[in-house]
Amino acid sequence: MIRKRVIVHGYVQGVGFRYSARAQASRLGVGGWVRNRGDGTVEAEIEGDEASVATLLDWFTQGPPGAIVERTEVTQVEPTGDGAFRVTA
Repeated sequence: MIRKRVIVHGYVQGVGFRYSARAQASRLGVGGWVRNRGDGTVEAEIEGDEASVATLLDWFTQGPPGAIVERTEVTQVEPTGDGAFRVTA
């Protein structure tokens, strides 16, 4: 089990990014959360098996239709056992 924090830069708010991320995470069986930040980025923590987390991280580099991802910042964080994926404020 691994957990990663990702910050997504670009035109990523107002395009359904968080809800699309939740759908992708659910499809992959990945836990964690995603939220908009005040600086216009999207931040998420994702947790699961290495292959599923890697697949979701790849998705974050493009996002949903309408998003323009300029770059992502990914860091390793300690797993928490978070089984559900949720959209937060």
